[in-house]
Amino acid sequence: MSLVSRLKRLLVGKPIATKHAHNERLPKRFALPVFASDALSSIAYASEEIMLVLATVSVGLLSYTFNISIAICALIGLVAISYYQTIHAYPQGGGSYIVSKTNLGPFAGKVAGASLLIDYILTVAVSVSSGVLAIISLAPQAQTYMVEIGIVAVALITVANLRGARESGIFFAIPTYTFIVLVIAMIITGLFREGRPVPTEIAQAPVKELSWVYTFLILRAFASGCTALTGIEAISDSTQAFKEPVARNASQTLAIMAGTLSFMFIGSSYLAEKFHVIPMKVTATDFKTVMAQLCIYIFGPGSWFFPALQVATALILFLAANTAYADFPRLSSFIAKDGFLPRQLGVVGDRLVFQNGIVLLSVLSTILIVLFEGDTHKLIPLYAVGVFLSFTLSQFGMVFHHLKKGSHWLNVGISGLGGSVTAVVTLVIFVTKFEYGAWLILVALSAILIVFSLIKRHYTYLGEVLTLSEDDTVPIVKTTALLLVPRLHRGVLKAIAYSQSLTNDVRALHVTLDPGRTEDIKKEWNRFGADIPLVILESPFRSLVDPIIEYIDQAREEDPHTMITVIVPQAVPKRWWHSVLHNNVALYLKVALGSRRNVVVTNVRYFLP
Repeated sequence: MSLVSRLKRLLVGKPIATKHAHNERLPKRFALPVFASDALSSIAYASEEIMLVLATVSVGLLSYTFNISIAICALIGLVAISYYQTIHAYPQGGGSYIVSKTNLGPFAGKVAGASLLIDYILTVAVSVSSGVLAIISLAPQAQTYMVEIGIVAVALITVANLRGARESGIFFAIPTYTFIVLVIAMIITGLFREGRPVPTEIAQAPVKELSWVYTFLILRAFASGCTALTGIEAISDSTQAFKEPVARNASQTLAIMAGTLSFMFIGSSYLAEKFHVIPMKVTATDFKTVMAQLCIYIFGPGSWFFPALQVATALILFLAANTAYADFPRLSSFIAKDGFLPRQLGVVGDRLVFQNGIVLLSVLSTILIVLFEGDTHKLIPLYAVGVFLSFTLSQFGMVFHHLKKGSHWLNVGISGLGGSVTAVVTLVIFVTKFEYGAWLILVALSAILIVFSLIKRHYTYLGEVLTLSEDDTVPIVKTTALLLVPRLHRGVLKAIAYSQSLTNDVRALHVTLDPGRTEDIKKEWNRFGADIPLVILESPFRSLVDPIIEYIDQAREEDPHTMITVIVPQAVPKRWWHSVLHNNVALYLKVALGSRRNVVVTNVRYFLP
């Protein structure tokens, strides 16, 4: 086993046989932390994002936080009901992409798929960056290393997901359930605690009548709070990851998630008003998230509950990225099977996960964390636009699905209402966040759609070119073998025998860097060369590769239809680290000759005892 294989097995575990795939499916207790951690973790920042927008004009406007949260929870219920229907209509998974493609056409499917891909990448970046902020709330001195902590977190989550769905589910269960229990305990305790006196800055803050400016501000706060809905579609995208019966288990998990999310969101927003929490900006000396401030007001600064909640919050925010890791690779595989993404993304790895999609997601999200310096407030404006666009397409797709199936009018009405509401919300989010960077989503969406088209065009062309016709026959190929001879050794003797087995037209090539050694090479060759002609190539610029390439090009010009096989003898050492002491000419030749037709480079290996 090679060093790379050993390292891979150490990190991700032994390969899992396909016949054991059913064992990797998740029961509801593990599926909830895997697919709902993104939505549930939004409790840590959704209310705060509403409050940050309101406080930009006047802290007196923070009194609207609870009402805005109620409106968002009503939207959560509406979207959850619509996806409940989607799960039962399309139990094979695929969510918005499959629903939109099937009912609204291929273009709508591509738009929905591209929107979700963008959202999943942002989910990782935002969730991990928010987890870093929770750490900073506990240890402000860690602010200097925000980006580095985020990158390490992405790497750890990547390894956990490469190990397989079942292991990642067990790994994520404890932090997720711990977070839920602690937040619910804080909310219930806070309901029975006396509220904090109104701070002077709030008491003196003017609250004017709602003009169009304030209306726009409240709409922007609503748009920021809608980040609570990101990840709510994850279960419908990955129903095949559930144990049988998949539709029932997935829909029940969705209902549990929506109920838990709504309770914690409304509860935390209510307590934020009750205790008159004012959101803080990140500084090098002091920073507390809204959740951290609530915990201190309810339990006191010296309570064990504060560090426990901060650690649980940081963990679930880091692990919330797992929702994207669960869905991005699966969605990519659906799109890849339709020919709009590279086929490698549709390949299941030896741990029964789409490992190429996992790695791609890690790379893209890490780039975002570095570019935006791990600042959630820079990333949030980009968030939710894509997911609400996919919500809209999915729900209108379900309208057509119900009409085709002759479903009850109530089902049609729910999907129609959901589609209409999310369409309005999409417009609100885009308009209110446009100047803060939401326009970048349109650019990214357009770029991905162009990539989809180019990839599809290539695969279509490939299919046309490679498809056999009735007139096709197996061609007769003439082969010329070029055997490279750096010097005579036992490995070359085996290569001589191999080259003679291929064709009668065999030539040996020796590139001389030391003319004084040429006669010795000729004498040795006359002894062991078995009547194969030896061609000596001069190298005035001391290159081993360039003279060989020039000779090959001349041979191709003499007969363009001849297959030229370049044979490179290679000694394989016992220890992997000995390889750095050997020239690997074959590697350079393969790169240099990669664009030349009818040229093959092959190694004949001699294993050193």
